[in-house]
Amino acid sequence: MFHLTKIFHFEAAHALKGYDGRCRNIHGHSYEMRVTIKGNPIMDENNPKNGMVMDFGDLKNIVNEEIINHYDHAFIINHQMPEEFIEEVKRHYDRIIIVPFQPTTEMMLIDFSKKIKKRLPEGIQLVKILLKETEGSYAELIEE
Repeated sequence: MFHLTKIFHFEAAHALKGYDGRCRNIHGHSYEMRVTIKGNPIMDENNPKNGMVMDFGDLKNIVNEEIINHYDHAFIINHQMPEEFIEEVKRHYDRIIIVPFQPTTEMMLIDFSKKIKKRLPEGIQLVKILLKETEGSYAELIEE
């Protein structure tokens, strides 16, 4: 069984509703996300992916389509924020993501995991996702 990891980067802002620290204010991160999958190499000489667990380009496409293309340079808002605040932000900006959870790194990882897993080919499993907010702060969701 092999593990493969692909690294992604995106910029996003968020604010934590009801939080008792500085992160209750709107702020942004240069996120780094590492997606690790596992599987066995394809052993079929007629398959163009022969010898690969999964083409890194295919994994890149899945993650880009499900996450990066939506979250990069977006403002992530908890759906429980005051409606007038959400409407005012929407009036001025177009990349607003309203999520049904507190947009912490941990909760974003749960959401990202669901989106990635539904797109993985048969025989390929998500092992973990690591999401760094800063160089020294990250969370990991380990699936196995």
